[in-house]
Amino acid sequence: MSQIFYTEIHLKLLRHLEENPQVSQRELAEHLGVSLGKINYCIKSLKEKGWLKVRNFKNSNNKIAYAYKLTPKGISEKAKITARYLRHKIQEYETLENEIATLRQEVSGTL
Repeated sequence: MSQIFYTEIHLKLLRHLEENPQVSQRELAEHLGVSLGKINYCIKSLKEKGWLKVRNFKNSNNKIAYAYKLTPKGISEKAKITARYLRHKIQEYETLENEIATLRQEVSGTL
Protein backbone atom coordinates (compact mmCIF):
# COMPACT_ATOMS: atom_id res chain seq x y z
CA MET A 1 0.00 0.00 0.00
CA SER A 2 1.35 3.41 -0.88
CA GLN A 3 2.21 5.97 1.79
CA ILE A 4 -0.25 8.45 0.26
CA PHE A 5 -3.19 6.05 0.65
CA TYR A 6 -2.03 5.22 4.16
CA THR A 7 -1.92 8.90 5.04
CA GLU A 8 -5.24 9.67 3.37
CA ILE A 9 -7.15 6.82 4.99
CA HIS A 10 -5.71 7.54 8.42
CA LEU A 11 -6.45 11.25 8.08
CA LYS A 12 -10.04 10.57 7.03
CA LEU A 13 -10.41 8.03 9.83
CA LEU A 14 -9.03 10.39 12.48
CA ARG A 15 -11.21 13.25 11.25
CA HIS A 16 -14.36 11.12 11.22
CA LEU A 17 -13.68 9.62 14.66
CA GLU A 18 -13.05 13.06 16.11
CA GLU A 19 -16.43 14.26 14.81
CA ASN A 20 -18.32 10.98 15.45
CA PRO A 21 -16.77 9.20 18.45
CA GLN A 22 -19.56 6.60 18.75
CA VAL A 23 -19.59 5.51 15.11
CA SER A 24 -19.43 1.78 14.44
CA GLN A 25 -16.60 0.21 12.48
CA ARG A 26 -19.12 -0.91 9.88
CA GLU A 27 -20.32 2.69 9.44
CA LEU A 28 -16.72 3.87 9.22
CA ALA A 29 -15.96 1.31 6.52
CA GLU A 30 -19.00 2.40 4.55
CA HIS A 31 -18.26 6.11 4.97
CA LEU A 32 -14.60 5.75 3.97
CA GLY A 33 -15.18 3.21 1.21
CA VAL A 34 -12.84 0.56 2.58
CA SER A 35 -13.33 -2.92 4.01
CA LEU A 36 -14.36 -3.57 7.59
CA GLY A 37 -11.09 -5.48 8.05
CA LYS A 38 -9.11 -2.42 6.93
CA ILE A 39 -10.95 -0.23 9.45
CA ASN A 40 -10.31 -2.75 12.21
CA TYR A 41 -6.62 -2.89 11.27
CA CYS A 42 -6.31 0.93 11.17
CA ILE A 43 -8.08 1.42 14.51
CA LYS A 44 -5.88 -1.22 16.13
CA SER A 45 -2.79 0.47 14.67
CA LEU A 46 -3.86 3.93 15.87
CA LYS A 47 -4.60 2.54 19.32
CA GLU A 48 -1.19 0.83 19.51
CA LYS A 49 0.53 4.08 18.49
CA GLY A 50 -1.26 5.85 21.34
CA TRP A 51 -3.22 8.12 19.01
CA LEU A 52 -6.64 6.73 19.89
CA LYS A 53 -8.43 5.54 23.02
CA VAL A 54 -11.25 3.05 22.67
CA ARG A 55 -13.90 2.71 25.37
CA ASN A 56 -16.75 0.24 25.74
CA PHE A 57 -20.28 1.38 26.49
CA LYS A 58 -23.78 -0.07 26.26
CA ASN A 59 -25.82 1.34 23.41
CA SER A 60 -29.61 1.64 23.33
CA ASN A 61 -29.99 -1.88 21.89
CA ASN A 62 -28.29 -3.39 24.97
CA LYS A 63 -25.22 -4.25 22.93
CA ILE A 64 -21.63 -3.39 23.67
CA ALA A 65 -20.44 -0.55 21.47
CA TYR A 66 -17.30 1.56 21.39
CA ALA A 67 -16.48 5.23 21.72
CA TYR A 68 -13.31 6.52 20.11
CA LYS A 69 -11.34 9.49 21.42
CA LEU A 70 -8.21 10.99 19.92
CA THR A 71 -5.42 11.35 22.46
CA PRO A 72 -3.33 14.54 22.62
CA LYS A 73 -0.68 12.65 20.62
CA GLY A 74 -3.38 11.63 18.11
CA ILE A 75 -4.49 15.23 17.72
CA SER A 76 -0.89 16.31 17.15
CA GLU A 77 -0.26 13.54 14.61
CA LYS A 78 -3.53 14.35 12.84
CA ALA A 79 -2.27 17.91 12.37
CA LYS A 80 1.01 16.61 10.91
CA ILE A 81 -0.78 14.20 8.58
CA THR A 82 -3.11 17.01 7.50
CA ALA A 83 -0.15 19.23 6.62
CA ARG A 84 1.53 16.43 4.60
CA TYR A 85 -1.71 15.59 2.84
CA LEU A 86 -2.32 19.25 2.00
CA ARG A 87 1.19 19.58 0.51
CA HIS A 88 0.57 16.46 -1.58
CA LYS A 89 -2.80 17.73 -2.83
CA ILE A 90 -1.33 21.14 -3.72
CA GLN A 91 1.39 19.40 -5.71
CA GLU A 92 -1.23 17.28 -7.49
CA TYR A 93 -3.25 20.41 -8.22
CA GLU A 94 -0.26 22.27 -9.66
CA THR A 95 0.68 19.29 -11.84
CA LEU A 96 -2.87 19.06 -13.12
CA GLU A 97 -3.00 22.80 -13.72
CA ASN A 98 0.17 22.58 -15.86
CA GLU A 99 -1.21 19.62 -17.78
CA ILE A 100 -4.45 21.50 -18.49
CA ALA A 101 -2.50 24.52 -19.75
CA THR A 102 -0.46 22.27 -22.06
CA LEU A 103 -3.60 20.57 -23.39
CA ARG A 104 -5.26 23.94 -23.99
CA GLN A 105 -2.27 25.05 -26.04
CA GLU A 106 -2.40 21.85 -28.07
CA VAL A 107 -6.11 22.22 -28.72
CA SER A 108 -5.90 25.91 -29.64
CA GLY A 109 -3.07 25.13 -32.08
CA THR A 110 -5.17 22.56 -33.96
CA LEU A 111 -8.34 24.63 -34.32
